[in-house]
Amino acid sequence: MEDKNIQSQIDALDKKLDLILGHVQQQRKDTLVIEDLVSDLSIIGKDVYDNAVDELDKRQINIEPSELTDLVVTMLKNIGNFKTVMNLFEMAFDFSKEAGPIANEVIIDFTKQLQLYNQKGYFEFFRELGPILDNVVTGFKPEDLRQLADSIVSILSIIKEMTQPEVLGTMENAVKAFNSMETESVPSYSIWRVMKEMNSPEMKKALGYGITFMKNVSKDVTIKEKL
Repeated sequence: MEDKNIQSQIDALDKKLDLILGHVQQQRKDTLVIEDLVSDLSIIGKDVYDNAVDELDKRQINIEPSELTDLVVTMLKNIGNFKTVMNLFEMAFDFSKEAGPIANEVIIDFTKQLQLYNQKGYFEFFRELGPILDNVVTGFKPEDLRQLADSIVSILSIIKEMTQPEVLGTMENAVKAFNSMETESVPSYSIWRVMKEMNSPEMKKALGYGITFMKNVSKDVTIKEKL
């Protein structure tokens, strides 16, 4: 009975030793892999270092070890800042993914609006403005533009007065009257016929307009001359 217990204990110890030996062998394999990796990285690192040294030597760049140390220390001190920057990049990337569809919609709407303007003739209108601007540039000297700049307030004041309803109505009536005239068949008037027409109500009113207009113009000229 005791022999069986001893044998079972020996078998249990053998199993444990097998497990320990297997673990040791696996650790040894892992160590060898790490050593091989370190060896390979050392070779690569040495090649990179040699190439970097050769390249720096070709470009005549000298790096002081203390400067490199300061750079490493500065980078280590600013790891938090680097992390913040990377977080900002990540947020910007996420925003770009979310804003992409919105930007596409804006571009599509903008394109449709441009197409609408094109159908209405806006672009054709602006293209036709080119020759007009060329004629203005070639037809006016810089001195003319300076004089125009000095007189622009007066010109705008005149245009403002011309846009009054009464003035526009008078100008419209004058244009209609001129268009209704048959200029090729205008009758001739003798002095006696003119005198006879002067007694008509229309001519009297026209003369009243003309004389009043000339008096007002003369009055304004006199006032300006006194000033």
